[in-house]
Amino acid sequence: MSSAGSDGMRRMGDSVKGVFVENRLVQAVVARKWSILLLFMAFLLGRAMILDQLAPFGVAFFAVMYFLRRELLVWTAVFIAGGSLFSVEPMHTGYLIAEMVVFLLLQKGVERFQRSDISYAPAMVFATTFFVRLFSHLASENLGWYTLMMTGVGALLSLILTHIFLQAVPVFTLTRKNYSLKNEEVICLIILLASVMTGTVGWIAGPMTLEHVLSRYLILLFALVGGAPLGASVGVVTGLILSLANSSAIYQMSLLAFAGMLAGLLKEGNRMAVAFGMLLGSSILSVYLGNQADIMSSTWESVAAVALFLLTPKGVIQTLAKYVPGTQENLKSQQDYARRVRDVTAHRVEQFSEVFRQLSRSFKQITVDTQPMRKEEEVGHFMNSVAEKSCSACWKRTQCWDERFYHTYKYMTDMMTEVELRETMTRKDIQPGWKKICVKPDQVLEVMLQQYHLYKNDQHWKKQILDSRQLVAEQLSGVSQVMEDLAKEIKREGQELFMQEEQIRSALEELGLAIHSIDIISLDEGNVEIEIIHQYTRGFDECRKIIAPLLSEIVGEHIAVKNEQALDRKDGYSTVLFGSAKEYEVETGIAGAAKGGDLLSGDSFSTIELGNGKFAVALSDGMGNGERARAESSAALSILQQLLQSGMDEKLAIKSVNSVLMLRSSDEVFATVDVALIDQYSANTTFMKIGSTPSFIKRGSEVFPVTANNLPVGILQEIDVDLVSVPLKHGDILIMMTDGIYDAPGHAVNKELWMKRMITEIDADHPQEFADILLERVVRYHHGEIYDDMTVVVARVDKFRPEWATFRTPGMERIERPRTVS
Repeated sequence: MSSAGSDGMRRMGDSVKGVFVENRLVQAVVARKWSILLLFMAFLLGRAMILDQLAPFGVAFFAVMYFLRRELLVWTAVFIAGGSLFSVEPMHTGYLIAEMVVFLLLQKGVERFQRSDISYAPAMVFATTFFVRLFSHLASENLGWYTLMMTGVGALLSLILTHIFLQAVPVFTLTRKNYSLKNEEVICLIILLASVMTGTVGWIAGPMTLEHVLSRYLILLFALVGGAPLGASVGVVTGLILSLANSSAIYQMSLLAFAGMLAGLLKEGNRMAVAFGMLLGSSILSVYLGNQADIMSSTWESVAAVALFLLTPKGVIQTLAKYVPGTQENLKSQQDYARRVRDVTAHRVEQFSEVFRQLSRSFKQITVDTQPMRKEEEVGHFMNSVAEKSCSACWKRTQCWDERFYHTYKYMTDMMTEVELRETMTRKDIQPGWKKICVKPDQVLEVMLQQYHLYKNDQHWKKQILDSRQLVAEQLSGVSQVMEDLAKEIKREGQELFMQEEQIRSALEELGLAIHSIDIISLDEGNVEIEIIHQYTRGFDECRKIIAPLLSEIVGEHIAVKNEQALDRKDGYSTVLFGSAKEYEVETGIAGAAKGGDLLSGDSFSTIELGNGKFAVALSDGMGNGERARAESSAALSILQQLLQSGMDEKLAIKSVNSVLMLRSSDEVFATVDVALIDQYSANTTFMKIGSTPSFIKRGSEVFPVTANNLPVGILQEIDVDLVSVPLKHGDILIMMTDGIYDAPGHAVNKELWMKRMITEIDADHPQEFADILLERVVRYHHGEIYDDMTVVVARVDKFRPEWATFRTPGMERIERPRTVS
């Protein structure tokens, strides 16, 4: 490697190392910030008390930190004990230290028996708190009914707080990968913050009490993020916990709840409006509940909280909003996460598609490189084998192959040609001239016959291997194409359609419908998919009567209800999927009879929607009759149906079926395939006819045949698939049949003209009735005898008529469709 290349590699390595070190440094700084915050919370929780005698916060927080941040456990214990030194109860510190030590001893004992689990933490905290306090009362001879009751209450509060902290503390430990909290987790987070504020009880700055300032600041944050419901909830929770810590502040619960609700109602006016709502709510209740001094102190506390609120960085509020469900920031973070997942999935699918494409090319290259040897090389190899086995021990070997090489080679070649033409060649068939030259013609003929059979067997297996490789190459190519289409579909679903969703929402809400959410999956013409969640009213069917017609007007094409699913909720919400309605609908009818009146026919049929706007009508006739023929035809249709449903190209699907039928058995396995793919948006129909009889289209009084010349599948390795495209019209009747019906008139009659006349004479519009009449007339033509398996499939194409007509709304604008992802 050159010195320049070495320097480049070194610089690239240094840059990668620098980025890695920088990322580790950023992570370390962020982790240190959270650690400092957790330790500060531990200090305040160690000081917090309820009714000046219960301290359930410290040991609960210590137990949770043991499981979630064990590396900070020692510092957590130090800060909890340090905070307890500033509490009003002098014995509080000793109790907390004893409880933490006992909890550690219990936990170590449980771990020794391999029973440790985070779910046991609340019960262990309960036991620790109860028995430590009980032991202290017994030691001080102060045990009575009141102290026993307070001990039980304190232990129960510790248990509840442990449950709450287990759900709230993970928010600060960076263990959550997504920004999605349940409502219960949000409440637990509020309780944790309110418990931390309890540690500031008694701290006074001039006319202001610190816990009141912090509680109102917390209300302002959550009211701006979550509106009136969350603001009122925060007020109730913080007011309740603060009133437990200080019984003289019981009125704070109603004051904070009312202030939080009023602040949340003004959320749309941004920060200043929220601050005004909180000031107004706290001032009104202060006038009713306090004297002049209380009013002034409450006002100063509200003003201080507003000042902190206005100075709070925007990023803090956005981060908090990501955690609260239902906010725009939370919704956007979820959409961003889903978009990243879609992009990664699409990229991964594209990679797999390219892998399959490369594998397909590799197999095709191997097939080309391993073509059978040239004819001259094959003949030379064959001659060498025969000469070595029959002439190596002959006394005339030198005379034949050295002195008269070309003459001998010509006679051997002529004889090989005769063997190739007549595999049952005997001594009598040997040319007289050859007998005069060769002294052992019988032995040479026997060796040549043996070598020719070996050569034929070798060529057969070589062809089988080449056919298998070709099939694998084509299948890999088809899978690659399907995966490429899937990647495009994933990318298409990732388009932003917020404007179109809001347009639909406003149009539906103007009609008085309660719409919970709208999600546009696709707006491609003919492939529209819109998912709407709304309150479903049984008996009214707003989906088909109102929403679908309105969507048809907005989108500009017929929209119908594809699927309805009721949600597991008591408020009656349901998820309804709307999609493009078919421009044409297909109705089918089938009639058939087995040879000789047997139960099992060798014919198979299928009528199915492929899911991509196409309706498939397929018919297959296995060679012969009975169970074996049925297996052949059903296998052909089953494989073809699966390939078409996966999105594979029609020609490649037919070739794959042909290859599979050739390779799966050494016996002769033949089957005709007759498929009509009807596009339900344009009525354009593609016919794939492999060895099948003609199909007929009846349009009014006219009948048109559809024919193609191909051998049945399973005979030749390479087949030319002729696709015949015919545009159908409203009211057209498509008739497809097996040879048992088409060959009914016999060889002396023009079958096509006979069948056209028979179809013309049938006056029936319903497909099933049409199929029954045609089969009955064919059977009557043979006086009730059934000489072959007979199956007829009839399909009628009609314009789709929506159940409810589209109505026009004045001022309604058509939706703007996004450009298709290429």
